[in-house]
Amino acid sequence: MSNTDIEAVILAGGQAQRMAGVNKLLQCFDGQIQLTKIYQQLSHTVSKIWVNSHRDVALYQDLIPNIHVFHDDVDGFLGPLMGIKTAWSYIQSDYILFIPCDVTYIPTDIVLLLHQKMTQCLGTNVVYLEMNGTPLYPFCLMHRSSKAVIDQQLLNKKYALKQCFQQLNAQTIQVEHTGINFHSINSWDELQQYQTWRD
Repeated sequence: MSNTDIEAVILAGGQAQRMAGVNKLLQCFDGQIQLTKIYQQLSHTVSKIWVNSHRDVALYQDLIPNIHVFHDDVDGFLGPLMGIKTAWSYIQSDYILFIPCDVTYIPTDIVLLLHQKMTQCLGTNVVYLEMNGTPLYPFCLMHRSSKAVIDQQLLNKKYALKQCFQQLNAQTIQVEHTGINFHSINSWDELQQYQTWRD
């Protein structure tokens, strides 16, 4: 697989209610703005990087002029599954790497590892990360063949990634990282604990 075969989507379409509505993609968790950190770590392994977001497009483009942005097909903050569904309307590649905007750690060669796992398991349409034994469903590689199942789930108003992934014969990549207490940041308290650990 070459980097021309896959595009990446940063999922940043949520409301961040537990962080008073701040845009987590523009926060510094570890001394670097999340958008910049994610872009720099993925830009050499995928052909194009997108942001799924409903706000701050100008700020994203100030940081990274060639970033691509799209918002959900349906308003209402329906969760990452809606962002995933919408992505297939914009992206030409058969593979998309989805990554949450609040991720704290991006393993080296993760795109290659996810793709290898998918090709080894016939009938698998999505492979997601499990960090220190905890599922991180929005950090996944997905094939275009998953679209019909996603569309049906949303039509039935079923928005949970776990339930959807079960129907896609999901596989996992196990990642261990000593000391990482939070694979993603969902509150100010988690951010404070994460930064204390880093210090």
